[in-house]
Amino acid sequence: MSGVTVRVPAKVNIQLAVGGARPDGFHDLANVFLAVSLFDEVTVVPAESLTVTCTGPDAAQVPLDGTNLAARAATLLAERHGLAPDVHIHIAKDIPVAGGMAGGSADGAAALLACDVLWGTGSSRAELLEICAELGSDVPFSLAGGAALGVGRGERLTPLEVGGEFHWVFAVADGGLSTPAVYGEFDRLTAGTGVPAPEASPALLEALRAGDAAALGAALSNDLQPAALSLRPSLSETLEAGLTAGALAALVSGSGPTTAFLVKDAQTAESVARTLLTSGTCRTARVASSPVPGALVV
Repeated sequence: MSGVTVRVPAKVNIQLAVGGARPDGFHDLANVFLAVSLFDEVTVVPAESLTVTCTGPDAAQVPLDGTNLAARAATLLAERHGLAPDVHIHIAKDIPVAGGMAGGSADGAAALLACDVLWGTGSSRAELLEICAELGSDVPFSLAGGAALGVGRGERLTPLEVGGEFHWVFAVADGGLSTPAVYGEFDRLTAGTGVPAPEASPALLEALRAGDAAALGAALSNDLQPAALSLRPSLSETLEAGLTAGALAALVSGSGPTTAFLVKDAQTAESVARTLLTSGTCRTARVASSPVPGALVV
């Protein structure tokens, strides 16, 4: 086989409930994921050694060494099957980099699936998800797609029913935010407050099942948002600009700094995106819909 290309979506956390820090440094989560129609494409071809290249917006920010999750995915799969991870991995980026939309995790899931097909290793879905969990908390959902509740550190998934299509605008900020730094700020802000155990919101899950955008907007939440705003106060202006432009609801996506705006339909999405672009509060604005499938060979 000459090469395999996998398309993989970004995600938005429509609820991110965060518990206190665990002894291992992670946090227990109730993390409701939606896969959205912004995609990276990852291509793997046989090579003399493991190499990574990347093109697309902000490609210069993507590590091309062994720390890249796509490279780590190839290495882990090869180790399980007694193979050498001799592939060239090319990442065509369209998911915002360091934007809280799981772009790196998506590339890891895509590379894992692509290498499994290229090498004919025939891994089961459960085996692939197990490797994904080893790679990172968001990687299993990038493989699965659709909508899911992630618990533990987010890697243990339960698929969720979605009763319709939801429309989004994502405002991409200048620069990134470090996920560990945002969690560290969360710990600082919540120190001594007795952080409750995270639970999925029944109202949010019902709105998702019903396909009710207004009800979903009323139930969106992100426990990391105060920490992200503390580290990047200018994001408050972006959130306000999107709401003023007609979004149903707004929140920081994951650990940020991308901000997510739920809107009532595709036409409103285009209008809100134009207003955000001219507001001077973000670098670019992207329109997307959800849910979409997870990693797929194309």
